[in-house]
Amino acid sequence: MNFSDYQHISFARRGKVLEITLNRPEQLNAFNSGLHAEMARVFIDANNDPESEVIVLTGAGRAFSAGGDLEAVKAGFDDPAAFRVTAREGKQIVFSQLDCEKPIIAKVNGPAIGLGCSIALFCDVIFAADTAKFADPHVNVGLVAGDGGAIIWPQLIGYARAKEYLLTGDALTATEAERIGLINHTVPAAELDERVNQFADRLAAGAAQAIRWTKVSVNIGLKQLAHSIMDTCMSYEWLASKSDDHREAVNAMLAKRKPTFTGR
Repeated sequence: MNFSDYQHISFARRGKVLEITLNRPEQLNAFNSGLHAEMARVFIDANNDPESEVIVLTGAGRAFSAGGDLEAVKAGFDDPAAFRVTAREGKQIVFSQLDCEKPIIAKVNGPAIGLGCSIALFCDVIFAADTAKFADPHVNVGLVAGDGGAIIWPQLIGYARAKEYLLTGDALTATEAERIGLINHTVPAAELDERVNQFADRLAAGAAQAIRWTKVSVNIGLKQLAHSIMDTCMSYEWLASKSDDHREAVNAMLAKRKPTFTGR
């Protein structure tokens, strides 16, 4: 795997464990076009990496990922081609995670918001620091949770709870996320690295082919579901991206004021 091909993601090896780090810490690892494009191919490259059997995904600094970079979102207001690229890459991110045969462990070191939350939840096992939060607030910026949230939340916590959180954008603490089954484990922040390393090492020492093919088998139904609704989700998100409410929400957030929605 050629790590030098990546500008917004960093890598570290520890035996058969490959740690992938979203590396825009000053922007809370928010997704600009560069990071988004790299995420669309990193799991493919990691799956083909001959030196690793387990993947750990985390964020640099104090966040896992704050979701979409608002400046990048605003730049795409009047550029239809930009959303087409984003939609294509968004599907590639989800499907490459699901297609990756190696187990992916999310090490959620801080807030996981929007797309950052979806990516964490599509991982196979999720560990979070007790200071972390989870939210998919697409609706709060006038958008549809089309990049994966509408797929994965109901599978983890059921439709009623999923709709409550997706329709409001409300955040959950890591403790609450573990309690309702959204994530696997909440641990003290100071112990997060050690706990994830222990679990990753356990998988790395296991029967690699059996572990890989068990993941593949479990993911069959989830992949079928994702393929059946992802295009529709992205289409609705594209429609929402053309709304006055979306523009108002982004401009309001950049100006640090409360948005005024009109339903248009």
